[in-house]
Amino acid sequence: MAGRQIYNPDGFKNVEENGKITGYQFQFKAQYYRGFTLSIVRDIQVNVDGEDAAREDIRFTVNGETFTLEEMRTVVDSDYRWEFGDYATVTVQKEGGLAKGAHHIKAMQIIAPSYMPFQTEALCEADFEIA
Repeated sequence: MAGRQIYNPDGFKNVEENGKITGYQFQFKAQYYRGFTLSIVRDIQVNVDGEDAAREDIRFTVNGETFTLEEMRTVVDSDYRWEFGDYATVTVQKEGGLAKGAHHIKAMQIIAPSYMPFQTEALCEADFEIA
């Protein structure tokens, strides 16, 4: 059986603002059996090529709106759900972004559903290219 596609292979890229590369981004799916409001997301941890991204440098975009990880904890509006099967965009602020070529990502999704007495963690790894 083939594994579910976690990362969008076309979603890895550097982010450019005003002619300057200010970070990188990727798209991936929630590793939970259903969609959920952003308030249950406790953390998104990102490591590319052995380098951890700082929590304060991570932004999360869903339904056209972007949030810091701290802001996500207060979002209970049902318009901002991470639906099962939908890609969300994660942007990491990093001056110069990533070098062109091959990279390896490990991203951890940590959520805390209110009806469970524990958090769930899902580690997602992949190799990708920056063009």
